[in-house]
Amino acid sequence: MRGLGFQKDLKFSWKSIYPMLISCIFVIISQLSLTLIPHSFSSSPLLLQLCFSVALLLIITVLCRIPKRLLKIYASAPAFVFFNIFFMWIVHNLVIRTSVSLVTTIVLNAECALLLFGFHSILYSDPGWVINEDSTSDQLLETEVIGTAYLEEEEVLRTENSFPTMRVRYCKRCKAYIKGFDHHCPAFGNCIGDLRQELNITHLAYLLSFKSMQFYYKSTLSGKLVISTMLFSLLQVLWKVIFFIWHIYCACVNIKTDEWINWRKYPEFQLFHPQAGQSYPEIGFINPYDKGVLANIKEILSPRT
Repeated sequence: MRGLGFQKDLKFSWKSIYPMLISCIFVIISQLSLTLIPHSFSSSPLLLQLCFSVALLLIITVLCRIPKRLLKIYASAPAFVFFNIFFMWIVHNLVIRTSVSLVTTIVLNAECALLLFGFHSILYSDPGWVINEDSTSDQLLETEVIGTAYLEEEEVLRTENSFPTMRVRYCKRCKAYIKGFDHHCPAFGNCIGDLRQELNITHLAYLLSFKSMQFYYKSTLSGKLVISTMLFSLLQVLWKVIFFIWHIYCACVNIKTDEWINWRKYPEFQLFHPQAGQSYPEIGFINPYDKGVLANIKEILSPRT
């Protein structure tokens, strides 16, 4: 790291094989374990099977952490995502493909290819790393709230063009300053910033479509492996719908997840209301970046570097 700069290490290392192997084993164990649900509760309602699936995945996660901590080996979250997508693709092409139309197979394979392309792009693209050594490194103060940073209030009043600068936040996980920092994504092991926000929303849309189509076609078929992967797809759809709606909302009002959670840490979001008889004013919320829905979306589609 040079100054505020952050250079992502993209070189291959043999040590990275072990986390990938652990992730692959974890995916196989979790996916095959889910076949116990349709085997043991085939006559139960879908909602009940879904609840059992969540409980089983939680149990597997806890049990898998024990040997990982004892042996001091850890899985890779990005590899876990990749192998889950790969497993679902294998199930479709080996088990389901003969029961659906050729067009459906082509569409699902195309969506899987787009998912992997988006996955690679999010992993290795620039989220908005601040690499200018003359940036406001001495003005940025690290907070104790999820590893972000903000400018002192006197700098806000003193600097006319302070708003773009203030959207540079520090991520403890990446040990880097990110412009337009939204959140650190555990699934990709990377930050989502200004230069990845559009890509993140697009990837979520493709992933949601891929899982929804899989759930729809698997719900018309039988077989333990088909039903178990259908339950997994439904779980993915449920939480990704909420996540997708949240990011669409943030895009429309031009606010980051980190800013929405920690707005009291950032002076530009604070609106002071003097209260009669009180020594301290009441602090309200104001979003200085909201320029209207169309202007906000246009800003996301054409981020400034």
